[in-house]
Amino acid sequence: MSSSRPGNADLHRLEQALAQANADIDRLQRQIRDMDATLERRVAERTRELQRSEQQLQQLMAGIADCAIYMLDAAGNVVSWNPGAERIKGYTASEIIGCNFAEFYTPEDRENGKPAQTLAIATRLGKYEAEAWRVRKDGTRFWAGVLVDVIRNPQGEVLGFAKVTRDMTERRAMQEQLHQSQKMEAIGHLTGGVAHDFNNLLTVILGNLDSIGRRIPQDNERLARAVRHATESAERAATLTQQLLAFARRQPLNPKPTDVNRLVAGMDDLLRRTLREDIVIENVLSRQDCHVEIDPHQLESTILNLAVNARDAMPQGGRLTIETATVHVEPDTVGRGELKPDDYVLICVTDTGCGMTSEVLSRAFDPFFTTKPLGEGTGLGLSQVFGFVTQSGGYVRLHSEVGRGTTVKIYLPALVGEMPPQEAKAPPAPMHALSGETVLVVEDDDDVRIYSTETLRELGFKVLEANDGASALRVLEHHPEVSLLFTDVGLPGINGRELVEAARSRRPGLRVLFTSGYERNALMHDGRLDAGVVLLPKPFTRSLLASRVREALDASLD
Repeated sequence: MSSSRPGNADLHRLEQALAQANADIDRLQRQIRDMDATLERRVAERTRELQRSEQQLQQLMAGIADCAIYMLDAAGNVVSWNPGAERIKGYTASEIIGCNFAEFYTPEDRENGKPAQTLAIATRLGKYEAEAWRVRKDGTRFWAGVLVDVIRNPQGEVLGFAKVTRDMTERRAMQEQLHQSQKMEAIGHLTGGVAHDFNNLLTVILGNLDSIGRRIPQDNERLARAVRHATESAERAATLTQQLLAFARRQPLNPKPTDVNRLVAGMDDLLRRTLREDIVIENVLSRQDCHVEIDPHQLESTILNLAVNARDAMPQGGRLTIETATVHVEPDTVGRGELKPDDYVLICVTDTGCGMTSEVLSRAFDPFFTTKPLGEGTGLGLSQVFGFVTQSGGYVRLHSEVGRGTTVKIYLPALVGEMPPQEAKAPPAPMHALSGETVLVVEDDDDVRIYSTETLRELGFKVLEANDGASALRVLEHHPEVSLLFTDVGLPGINGRELVEAARSRRPGLRVLFTSGYERNALMHDGRLDAGVVLLPKPFTRSLLASRVREALDASLD
């Protein structure tokens, strides 16, 4: 029988197979160890990358100071808080983490369920974006740009929300300022067009009513009353146009060094005639010099306007107090959009009337806004005050309480340097023409030109006329006896300013009087009449025309 024991060859092959298997096992173990090492290295590298990313994210969030970035859990409770959130909202992380984000909403928004609605919209749409008022820790409000993103797990369950809030208060203020500027520009353009044409019409209406009034027999009371009423209506229309120009900051101002104390004291009789007897007027004037550079006539109109508003707010009588003071505004007391650091003269006009609600107070300077019944006010009173004071480089502030009255504070830049000595009032100049005085009237509106020339002839002047600048220059060439050039500013072709420059290049000693229903740029810069300009605004009456012509003829040429 053959043996079953393996032979040497079989043992050799088996040993070889075992050796190969051991070698393979060693190779696999080395590969596994290499793979483990590689995996560990990759895990370590990934961990370091994640740590770096987390550190960078934390640094990024910590470095964003103009945004509040924080996380909410699914219920809306704060779970993280960056430095920007602390700066904007006022809470430290230890104070706010764990609190509900509804703390940042206004009371009225919380009452209306806005916080829950915000999270519901973010859950449904994936995000929520809006701008609205939010509340800081100290209770102050700010205009916020809000973004809320929902965070879900792989199964789609809501884990929480990522919240970003930006303080948009300054941007909103700038947008409102731009909107106001655009509105003012639009109103200015509209007002300018209306004023130019309307004042030409009113010049003719008032002028002819004046002529009729001077010729009415003394015993014809009915006709005199009709003319008087028509004149008063036309004057109110002229005032309305002037108020529109003042609100739009387009009125020509003629600022002069002015003693505010003297001006207020000098208005006492006028105010007592304007207000009712049941209103007590009290002036509290500063003992310090209150000198400003301003158009004194417009300042008087402003104070009178405020006094009339106060009268209407005190139907049962009361007290009107006008105070003056000097104030200095420090840089560290200046708030956003408030007074600039400087020295000011302060005029306070205070009444004890019905006062204004916060809603009315917020709209007090809006044009055509009025609380008076229809037909009893245009809504331009405070708008005119605001426009004039702003155009003069000042500021207006309102303080009012319902049932306790209103205070209007006018801040005007104090005049730097000494006040020039007060000029003694010269004796009234003769209103009629002197011997040999000739006036050249240049006016493109036929009716205004006819009224002006006829009135000047009645006053004894020799009058020549032209309807445009080119014709006026030809008249001047042939008439060297012309003493005064009386010209409208808005002429076809060359305007009145250009006409005067051309005329004075040939006749340096020629006297000039401008008139205009509205002209923004030809005679004005920065809201002020150019130096040396004598202007007769339209509409004008016979007496105004006579006095201003006399003033222009008697003025010295620099």
